[in-house]
Amino acid sequence: MMIKRIAFKTLGCRLNQFETDSVATDFHSAGYEIVNFNEKAEVYVINTCTVTGQGDHKSKSAINHALRNSPDAVIVVTGCMAESRKDELEMLEGINYIVDNKRKGRIFDLVHSHFNGTASRVEDLTPDVFGFSAAVRGLHTRNLIKIQDGCDNFCTFCIVPHVRGRAVSRPSGDVLGNIRRVLDAGYREIVLTGVNISRYNDAGIGFESLIEKILGLEGLFRLRISSVEPDGFSKHFYHLFAHEKLCPHLHICLQSGSDRIISAMGRNYTLSAFMGMVNELKGRYPLFNLTTDIMVGFPGETDEDFRQTCNIIRDVGFSHVHTFKFSIRHGTKAERMSGQIPGRIITGRSRIIREISDANKMAYRRMLLDRKQVVLVEKTDHNGYARGYGEHYVPVAFLNQNAENNRFYRVMLQGIRKGSGDMIMEGVCEGGLR
Repeated sequence: MMIKRIAFKTLGCRLNQFETDSVATDFHSAGYEIVNFNEKAEVYVINTCTVTGQGDHKSKSAINHALRNSPDAVIVVTGCMAESRKDELEMLEGINYIVDNKRKGRIFDLVHSHFNGTASRVEDLTPDVFGFSAAVRGLHTRNLIKIQDGCDNFCTFCIVPHVRGRAVSRPSGDVLGNIRRVLDAGYREIVLTGVNISRYNDAGIGFESLIEKILGLEGLFRLRISSVEPDGFSKHFYHLFAHEKLCPHLHICLQSGSDRIISAMGRNYTLSAFMGMVNELKGRYPLFNLTTDIMVGFPGETDEDFRQTCNIIRDVGFSHVHTFKFSIRHGTKAERMSGQIPGRIITGRSRIIREISDANKMAYRRMLLDRKQVVLVEKTDHNGYARGYGEHYVPVAFLNQNAENNRFYRVMLQGIRKGSGDMIMEGVCEGGLR
């Protein structure tokens, strides 16, 4: 079989990104040429998102782009939109396969058999939410590791439990084996991902125990925890961040600063409990970096509710706020709630949150000035600046034309540069680590 070109497009969360990376590894290992999504290809795989209306819109745009770009290509649509809007997608002419999340890890088998003339049906593939290869295509710096899938919370606005299913945890031995393989392949940063990873539990091994086991692995690497729910962690969890390999950053999903709205959302915490977590982390590690999700325009959100949200964002000092505009998801309780907020008000509130977030980001960057960060270099630009992220998950640039990609460097931070879309910290390199 002649070499086929394949292009991928990933929308939405880090879990989707891990799954795409794994599928891409399968194709790369089999000799397929992976090309940019805007290029001509024989295969397009679109890993969709349906968490918000914007996710739906971007997913549809990507599908239409692939259909226009190469009308004769094999088009595979997977991800959460393939679950929630399958009937609608089946009406689009040109899509060859619509693959649900439970069979996403078998996309290579599906496409490869298509070209071999032994095409399979999607429903004949064995479902397995953890049936993904270790994502080791090429040599990057950061590797996403899926440890969990699904969610049992059923928040009133959220469609995820409907499209990802109930919560399940990946066997800890598989997780550790996956991490060992990617470390041996040269990765230096591990990011744990899933739908609700703080609920991880494999035969009595909980989230905190899993982290301990990972930190005990040999090698020069560091560990990041991706987005978590505010589940009321134990004191031991906070103590884990004293380990040099565990990065002092958490993205904890707050959603609202109003207890009334938190309750209406069906969230399993109070503002007081959330602040207890914040105080534990900030009390132990004053420079700990906290980021969050905020939803604006939830049904019934008053000006006072919104004011409370703005105040808590300022009080906590989140260095970044991922702002969501509420959008109705079919089948959720929020779809039927009264007090739907007009779009213009939602847009205005979203803008205010972004402005507060930008001010917080600058304030946090200033706190890091004249301090050291261990930066994992991802690339060096044409001006000789090496770029990467410090352990606190801030972007850093330092002048060193000889800096090696995928190597740790100790950098003294001395300035802040406002770049396009972010505030990059600049520093002076004090030497590399091996």
